[in-house]
Amino acid sequence: MSPSSPQRDTPIRPGLPYRPVRTVGVEEELLLVDDHTMHPVPVADLILQNLQSTGGVDRDYGPSLEFEIKQEQIEVVSPPHETLDELLGTIQEGRRRADAAARGVGARAVALAMSTLPFDSHVVQAPRYRRMQDHFGITTREQLTCGLHVHVSVDSDEEGVGVLDRIRPWLPVLLALSTNSPYLRGADTGFASYRYQAWNRWPSAGAYDVFGSAGVYLAQVDALLKTGVSLDLGMIYFDARLSHRAPTVETRIADVCLRPEESAAVAVVTRALICTAAAEWAAKVPADPVAASILRLASWRASKSGLAGTLLDPRTHTPVPAAVAVQALLNHVRTNFVDVAEELFVTDAVNLILAKGTGAARQREVLAGGGTCADVVAAAVDETMAGCRKTADVL
Repeated sequence: MSPSSPQRDTPIRPGLPYRPVRTVGVEEELLLVDDHTMHPVPVADLILQNLQSTGGVDRDYGPSLEFEIKQEQIEVVSPPHETLDELLGTIQEGRRRADAAARGVGARAVALAMSTLPFDSHVVQAPRYRRMQDHFGITTREQLTCGLHVHVSVDSDEEGVGVLDRIRPWLPVLLALSTNSPYLRGADTGFASYRYQAWNRWPSAGAYDVFGSAGVYLAQVDALLKTGVSLDLGMIYFDARLSHRAPTVETRIADVCLRPEESAAVAVVTRALICTAAAEWAAKVPADPVAASILRLASWRASKSGLAGTLLDPRTHTPVPAAVAVQALLNHVRTNFVDVAEELFVTDAVNLILAKGTGAARQREVLAGGGTCADVVAAAVDETMAGCRKTADVL
């Protein structure tokens, strides 16, 4: 992600004092599938070579397309933004660019967190990814997951770790809202987000305990790297972490969302959550000391059923209906949306997800209605590109 832009002051609500607006940016990992069969295809290298040859990669300060670990996926990286309109527009433009580039090589870009259809995957031939393949064996070979990473600016590592400590119980709710990977290789996994299960095969992935200070956080990261198990800073795969590339807190728990509006909603809820946590840290409100072992169960529950069953309440860590946990999140962050319009957008988006189901539920509806697994992917392509297309789809 690009370095965050300077924060500016803006009114959060009429009559309330001014406060800084934190920038927010996203990284969306998209699956690349054959335009006809809908099976994943290894074309990322070809796509990026084509873009380099036409000057399409760095044409302007917009979303960029980048490699991920596998040739069957591509990452769309946004610059940092202050407003919801800018962020949503960039997500739509990034998906449009990725899909237009994919169609140039007979493929499509689709926001699925795992492949519905069978596939063979291929590691991008970069030194880092080859090391990961040699070191982690079948974990790397079988890995083909697409997540949504949200970056929100922080003023310092100390503030960032204060945020990390205070957002921990709420992260499983973000996962539940984004769940979009019920199928793997033609089979229903029984999970709403099987991506999260597969991702947690990496040794450093998942929930983390309270750090208490930036010094403790950095010492723990250093200790993890000294083991030689995690190969570099990029492999510190906590559900949320300090970015090693930009002055941001990066959440990594969410599936890539089917529709652009869902990604935007998850991103601005994440920003509001981080703003809330930063204010608590500044006010010396203690972080919830709940153990990482309990949070792992909360994330497992969110991964299993999404919004279709129960979640662990982020305040009591006991089962409640999913809608109750979601409402608790919205209540927790409500005063830290940038403005009333952003709050209304999120409320509408969340209510729609609660009513219509997450991406996982909507994928299952296609199959339940008599469609094939290929139909599931084709429908997902349509949802991925909802609102993204222009009259002339050129890069």
